[in-house]
Amino acid sequence: MSIPPSTSLWGAVTMSITRDLGNRIELVPMDPQFHNITIALYRQDHEGRPEYRVHSYSRLEDAPERIKSLRQTMTILGQLKQVGEQLYFPCASAHQAAVRRTFLEAAKLPRTIPAAPKPLTVADKKSGRRITAVSLGNGRYQIAADGPEDGKGARIESIVTGLVKLVEVEVAEGDPGQVVFPCGQSHDALMGLLLPRALNVRAILRDEEAAGGRGLLVAPSQQK
Repeated sequence: MSIPPSTSLWGAVTMSITRDLGNRIELVPMDPQFHNITIALYRQDHEGRPEYRVHSYSRLEDAPERIKSLRQTMTILGQLKQVGEQLYFPCASAHQAAVRRTFLEAAKLPRTIPAAPKPLTVADKKSGRRITAVSLGNGRYQIAADGPEDGKGARIESIVTGLVKLVEVEVAEGDPGQVVFPCGQSHDALMGLLLPRALNVRAILRDEEAAGGRGLLVAPSQQK
């Protein structure tokens, strides 16, 4: 293999590895649960099915176990399937925005806390209400809230807007309080995981943008 003078052998190998992993779609610059290593999520398409892979270039002895644990956590939090080192949704759709945030949530979870699907009801501190996502089948969810009618509709519509941004669901035609997954299949785990985030989506997106600019996926020689 001919390598330009300005490119090291390791740099060429690293670029090759990165291409084989697919397109990087999300990054955790410093893993707070494992020695601040850098971890990334990649997308590959196999025979029309979008698949995802978690990877780190870290050479720490237990790094492969950390990656394995993250994959397992993602299968629980996002109701993903696993084949080898690849993750995918049973509906065979991409749901890329949702899987990115599933990855981020999995990375935040302390290693001492077992992963478990999140409930479809959450306390909304802003309005003092209980917000629930009710599955209606075929990928459709009704967003409901308890408490007085005054202000309820506006709060529900705000949460629906948050879900559209976070999960890339669509607002159901004729009902601004309903969302639907374009694949037409239910995703209770995703809704339970991201419903709390939709309560304050602006803060979530702002924090993610700030975190995304704090690091890059670096070669093994540069990691601890």
